[in-house]
Amino acid sequence: MLDRLQVLADRYDKLSELLCDPDVANDPSRLRSYAKEQSGLEEAYQAYQEYKEAIGQLQDAKAMLDEKLDDDMRDMVKMEIEELEPRIGELEERIRILLMPKDPNDGKDIIVEIRGAAGGEEANLFAADLYRMYAKFADSQGWRTELLEASVSDLGGFKEVIFQISGREAYRKMKYESGAHRVQRVPETESGGRIHTSTSTVVVMPEAEEVDIEIHDKDIRVDTFCSSGAGGQSVNTTKSAVRVTHVPTGIMATCQDGKSQNDNKAKALQVLRTRIMDVKRQEEEAKFAGERREKVGTGDRSERIRTYNYPQSRVTDHRIGLTLHRLDSVLNGDMEEIVNTLTTAEQAEMLERENMG
Repeated sequence: MLDRLQVLADRYDKLSELLCDPDVANDPSRLRSYAKEQSGLEEAYQAYQEYKEAIGQLQDAKAMLDEKLDDDMRDMVKMEIEELEPRIGELEERIRILLMPKDPNDGKDIIVEIRGAAGGEEANLFAADLYRMYAKFADSQGWRTELLEASVSDLGGFKEVIFQISGREAYRKMKYESGAHRVQRVPETESGGRIHTSTSTVVVMPEAEEVDIEIHDKDIRVDTFCSSGAGGQSVNTTKSAVRVTHVPTGIMATCQDGKSQNDNKAKALQVLRTRIMDVKRQEEEAKFAGERREKVGTGDRSERIRTYNYPQSRVTDHRIGLTLHRLDSVLNGDMEEIVNTLTTAEQAEMLERENMG
């Protein structure tokens, strides 16, 4: 482990030199590439520096015990050793996690799709609640959210909503959200005051770039039509809405919320690339089904992952047994505890698998 850390530290220091090189500073592509690489090494590098400092302090403290010390000083040195040893153990554990192979998609922006599923109009209303929750969480992270496509239901919910979230490690923090989200509450439309259970599904996909998925013009069909609003009524008379179909796979993407037909086509292609890459990614994961996550789920879109219970103000994540009694704050985007617990659960499983291997 120490050898790997030293190689990492040497690379980090080399990148610091390169970023100060005038030739690199005048080359935006190289500058961006080196800065991104160094950013990815930053956490492990800092942990290694803390680890080396703690080891040095421990060695110095143990050496002092061999010297002639009065009782008070000896007690102080022993206390320092008692504090340093568990600290070093914690750093070793943290470093082992940081050195694990990372998901290559963790640093990517994402495209999120939310759909009302079981429960009719109530499921559509809950889909809108989930959209607002993610938008507020994105805002708290300093990320940018852009609506790509929305099909609004009669009561103002979403039959389907597709949006992009751009920001640092968006996929790493949001990737556990894919699955079926269940809500238990009294619908606004229910006069008898009975609690209903409805579900909405969420799909989180790392955004594909043109270099990830190349789409040839001969392989796509582009259809244009008039944009429509809630309930399907036409909101303009020009054919600005665009549907792009990838003929070889049959995968489609539609966009009508852009300012122009070209804008909608570009966004639809962006979604199309992401969907194609997501299908390929799922196929690859299926080959290694036995190694897929257990504690935080398989990523199966039909898997029930979380329940939002309004009468009890309770949110329960079924994959890790986490229950929070602060539904309002979670729906207002306060998801950090859920995200961190899911991340820790996956890291613990990876460590366990590594130790068994």
